[in-house]
Amino acid sequence: MVSQTEIAQRVVESILAQKLSPGERLGEQELADLFGVSRTLVREALMQLQARGFVEVRTRKGWYVVEPSIDEARDAFAARRAVESGLLRQAESQFEGQPLQTAVRRLRQHIHDEQQPIDGADPATRAFLLADFHVCLAECLGHKLLSDMQRDLTARTTLVASLYQSTHDARQSCADHELIVSAIEQGELERAAALMMDHIGNVEDALGQSAAESIDSRERLRATLMPLRGMR
Repeated sequence: MVSQTEIAQRVVESILAQKLSPGERLGEQELADLFGVSRTLVREALMQLQARGFVEVRTRKGWYVVEPSIDEARDAFAARRAVESGLLRQAESQFEGQPLQTAVRRLRQHIHDEQQPIDGADPATRAFLLADFHVCLAECLGHKLLSDMQRDLTARTTLVASLYQSTHDARQSCADHELIVSAIEQGELERAAALMMDHIGNVEDALGQSAAESIDSRERLRATLMPLRGMR
């Protein structure tokens, strides 16, 4: 029987693949039928996802994929920059010679896998692999705990990209990954960290006009509702 952890993992993977969108409803009975389990088990999985920040329950409406705010979006990208640049900067003290090259070979294989669906008609696989590169990086550098954290952080920024209509190109992401791995292979880990910071910043900067419009509309509303002078 499928466990609640496996159900939660499938939901996160679907977010990474951009098959689940922000604000999408997750019906308990539909999920129970899909996985062949009880609604109780599904509810436990959804509560686990709620604790991780991926779903929310709306009174008398059910469970929904979260819609991150602008502030939450910025926080998620800032957390990714801190975690991923830190992983790379610490790698030099953890790996020497062959173990690091083993990590490079695995990362190059991942980039090869990324390149396959870029020209194909499978956007879900493309989105998942581009996001999963960052999880793979943490695993290759020997950080199992951080790889789990990285999966959640990457899924959060994937939701952000879906919500705010990211214009970042898949080819550019893959090219960025190649540059990062090349720097690791050459032992230039500070450069790899700097490239990672640029890459994440570029993804954040490509969120499109809808993010800026969201901020503008909030500022307009605040200005509109400000009390007039001399009035209480």
